[in-house]
Amino acid sequence: MGTVTTMPAADRPNVLFITLDQYRADSLGCAGHPVVRTPNLDALAAAGVRFARHYAQAAPCAPGRAALYTGTYQLNNRVVANGTPLDARFDNVALVGRRAGYAPALFGYSDQGYDPRRLDDPADPRLFTWEGVLPGFDLILDLDERHQPWLDWLAGLGYDVTDPDVALATESTRPAEHSVTQFFTDTFLDWLDGQHQPWFAHLSFLRPHPPFDAAGHYATMYDPADSPAPLPVPANRLSVHDLVMAHPLAAAPADVAAMRAQYYGLITEVDHHLGRIWETLRTRGEWDRTLIVVTADHAEQLGDQGLRGKLLHFESSYHILGIVRDPAHPTAHGTVVDDFTENVDILPTICEAIGQAVPAQCDGQPLTPYLRGEPHPAPKDAAYYEFDWRDLAGGDLIPSGAFDRHAETMHLAVRRSAEHALVHFGNGSWHCYDLAADPTWQTEVTDPAALLGELQAMLTWRANHTDRTLTGTLLGRTGPRGRRPDPLPTP
Repeated sequence: MGTVTTMPAADRPNVLFITLDQYRADSLGCAGHPVVRTPNLDALAAAGVRFARHYAQAAPCAPGRAALYTGTYQLNNRVVANGTPLDARFDNVALVGRRAGYAPALFGYSDQGYDPRRLDDPADPRLFTWEGVLPGFDLILDLDERHQPWLDWLAGLGYDVTDPDVALATESTRPAEHSVTQFFTDTFLDWLDGQHQPWFAHLSFLRPHPPFDAAGHYATMYDPADSPAPLPVPANRLSVHDLVMAHPLAAAPADVAAMRAQYYGLITEVDHHLGRIWETLRTRGEWDRTLIVVTADHAEQLGDQGLRGKLLHFESSYHILGIVRDPAHPTAHGTVVDDFTENVDILPTICEAIGQAVPAQCDGQPLTPYLRGEPHPAPKDAAYYEFDWRDLAGGDLIPSGAFDRHAETMHLAVRRSAEHALVHFGNGSWHCYDLAADPTWQTEVTDPAALLGELQAMLTWRANHTDRTLTGTLLGRTGPRGRRPDPLPTP
C-alpha cells in the first residue's frame, strides 16, 4: 500500500466503476461494429479515452475479477476458478477506496470467494458460495445469479417467478421496463439521489452475460441476417486442445446469427441505461467531478472458433471494452489508445485518481499518462492472459495430495503481441499463431527467430511478475532496510 497521500474530500472525485459482464471489445459503434448501436458508450468514449487493445487477464468470472480488483495476474493471485478463495493478503480496489475516505458501494456482484482461514464458524454462509462480496464493499444491491431482489420485484408486478432461470431466460416476453437491467439501474439511481459527499460506486451489470434473451423490444431490434459471421472453426481443431472438443458450439449458422442478434440487443439495452446514468450525473452537476471507468471481467466467444462462452486461449474471450473518463484531464478526451492495456492496470489508475499509493502487489501500471494525453513512459508491447480448467476436468482439485502437481498442468498462458499469439500450456505443449498473416487464429508461426522471440518474451514476463510483496525489504542486525512492506489489508 505504500505511502498514502491525503486528498481533501472537496478535491476527491466521485468514482463510478462499471463492469459489463462478458462484453467484447468489438461490440461498440465507435469501434466500428457494423450492426450494434451504442450511442451512450460512444459518447463516453468521445468524452474520455478509449483503450482499443484492452484485455482481461483470466476467465471465467471470478478469475477475471480477481485480476481486475487486485491488479494482479492469475500467476500471483491464484484464483483459478469460480469459487477459488481470494487470498486475504491481497489489497483490492474497495479497500483502497475505503482508505481514501470513501464508503465503496457495490451494486450487483463481485464473485470473490472469501478466504476460509479468516472464518472460524464452519457454518458461516460465506463458505457456501463462490459469489462472495469483495472485502471493503458495502453491499447495496445483492444481485447475484439468483437475482432475488429483481424476482421479488417481478412477483410484485404479478409475474410468475417460480423458476428463476426461466424468469431470466424469458425477458423477451416482458416489457423492457421490467428487465433486470432496468431494475438494477433504477436501484442505483435511487441510491444516488441520497448521496451528497464524494461517493464511490461499483456497478456490476449482469448483461450482456447469457442467457441470450434480450428484454422486450430489444429482442427484435437486430435482424439475425445482419449479424457478422463468426471466426471459422480451426482447421486443426483436434490439435488445438481437447477442451475445444469438450465445449463445442454444436449450432447451425442460423442459430449463431440469432444468438449474436440477442447479444447485440442486450448491449443496446445496457447502453440505454448507461445513458440514463450519464444524464443524471449532468443533472446533479457531477459529470465533471466523476471518474468513470467502464470495462468487463472477460469477453464472449459468440461463435468464434465454433465456441460460445469464455474459455481457452482465443482472444474473443479476453479482448474487452475499456473506457476511462477522468474529468481532471480534459485535453485527452476523445482520444483512442492503440497500445496494449490490461485490466490489471485499472486498480493502479483508480489509485492515482483518488490520491492513493499503488500497492506493491500490482502487476499493472497506471493509465494516467494516457488520460493526460501523454505517451506512456513504459508502453506494453503485448497483453497477457491465463486460463485454468482444473475445475472442468473432474476429480479432486489436488488429485492425490500436495505433492501431485497434475492440476497445475491444466493451465495455459497467452502472450498476445501485435503480430503473434504465443499459447503455452502447463503440460509443456504450445502454439504460436501468426495473427498478422491470419487473424482467425489458424496459421502457426514458422519463422524460428520469431518463435524464439515470443518464447523469450513469455519467460521474461513471468520473471518480471513473480510476487514481490516482501522482496523490497531486508532484515538484518541494524533492523529492516529497503522498502517498508505494505501492511496486511484489513477487511
